[in-house]
Amino acid sequence: MSKSLRRVQSALEAAGLAVEIRETDDSARTAEGAAAAVGCTVDQIAKSIIFRGEDSGHVVLFLTAGGNRVDPAKATALAGQSLGKADAELVRAETGFAIGGVAPVGHLNWIEAWLDPRLLDFEQVWAAAGTPRHVFAIAPADLLRLTGATTADFIA
Repeated sequence: MSKSLRRVQSALEAAGLAVEIRETDDSARTAEGAAAAVGCTVDQIAKSIIFRGEDSGHVVLFLTAGGNRVDPAKATALAGQSLGKADAELVRAETGFAIGGVAPVGHLNWIEAWLDPRLLDFEQVWAAAGTPRHVFAIAPADLLRLTGATTADFIA
């Protein structure tokens, strides 16, 4: 088991959640592929969208339903700073994950996060588990609690 996957599993267990982490094929690199792999709707995929805060130099996280896109202007307003592309080195340094497998939990550092209200419409959603091939199902309320995210409208 990779260190990244183990960190996600440990974070979930520490929160008292008995969550099954499922391995998928390479198709899970997209929301559509992940939904097909686990048998759910695209919007039940909780995408971890990472931006670099231009003022702080740190990453911020937007958890969005798989079929939605982040509106840069709304995200910038929520973050209170200009947002830019987070490169792979910064993402790994702050989250501990490679791009394509960023989990919403188990980060190396605390990360300010916002959650798309659409995710709250489901009994469970699926999120990356620290690698591009691993996902886990979680109740949206638990996801909100574990990430410390703020529910907000940032969808295009």
